[in-house]
Amino acid sequence: MRRPRCPRHPRRPRCIVAGVGAALLFGAAGLVGCAAPALDEDFIASAGGIDASGPSDPGMPLPAGSELIHFSDRAEHRSPDEPVPTIAPDGRPPGELVPRIVERGRLIVGIDQSQNRLSFRNPVSGRLEGFEVALGREIARDIFGDPNAVDFRFIHSDDLAGVLNDGQVDVILRAMTITPERAESVTFSAPYLTATKRLLLPTDSAIRGYQDLTHHRVCVAAGSTSLDVLPALVDEVTVLTVRRWSDCLLALQQGQVDAIFGDDAILSGIADQDLFTEMAGTPATTEHYGAIMPLATTPERQNLVRQVNATLERIRTDGTWEKLYNRWFDDALTYYHPPAPVYAREPATPADPGEEVDTP
Repeated sequence: MRRPRCPRHPRRPRCIVAGVGAALLFGAAGLVGCAAPALDEDFIASAGGIDASGPSDPGMPLPAGSELIHFSDRAEHRSPDEPVPTIAPDGRPPGELVPRIVERGRLIVGIDQSQNRLSFRNPVSGRLEGFEVALGREIARDIFGDPNAVDFRFIHSDDLAGVLNDGQVDVILRAMTITPERAESVTFSAPYLTATKRLLLPTDSAIRGYQDLTHHRVCVAAGSTSLDVLPALVDEVTVLTVRRWSDCLLALQQGQVDAIFGDDAILSGIADQDLFTEMAGTPATTEHYGAIMPLATTPERQNLVRQVNATLERIRTDGTWEKLYNRWFDDALTYYHPPAPVYAREPATPADPGEEVDTP
């Protein structure tokens, strides 16, 4: 049976699939039809109240907290980042490495909870699922012998270092690319997933690659490495930065942008929510995701990194990583092998801010 399609209009919502998340990810029966996309509360508030049952107003406000940035000249290509070494596991048991977590009886993991395939709430069962959720359970398995001995908490990307330093969570799994700049404020584990930058487009779009983006409008999430990469690929482009990747899908469906630029690990989950989108463009960069922990300024913090990296070593060698990848990504990504770790020879112990350091 052919799917019904909405009449084409450059500024109106395209045909979307009601319940597509359940239909694609969980096997529930979705209803295919022409409907306006669901609007989050922040967006509705910023628009002064919108009737989502009918076509959108061509002058509909952009998502709350968004910003338009115009790039008139192609920027320099971002040079490939050097690997950021991490602390190697040393074989000690969890009772020695993370005694406070063992005594607490639960691991606390910060996640996004809204990224399909990575970390999201199953609308049918209400359970948190995804590659990063499963990874958090594997870390708990190695500490407690129980993959369910973990609490997941929603963490916004605004102040990850502050959340870690305040002790609100032990570790964050949030599709965060390992970069030297970020490693100045947090400590990364070894990489657990490799992604590449690509485009997400409407299936009827004339855009096929980065060369076609000139004079078009593209959506990226604020604070992501996508904002650094895109201006190096296009001569002239307008970028809409938004607070959440889900806002990019909304803007695409409303005709406010022509494409979304981001990691294929994230875009594949966004595409699950709209059957009339597809990924395009050759892989632009390679992005390695790492677990985020407090800056390893003390032996206790260094041992937490060792514990997390011990889990990553195990799942790379015992087949667990492949099972998780096949479950959540299958052939959706360019790289389908576990990324190799880069370990430091000796764990560095940076001085705490404000601590006096003797100098010759």
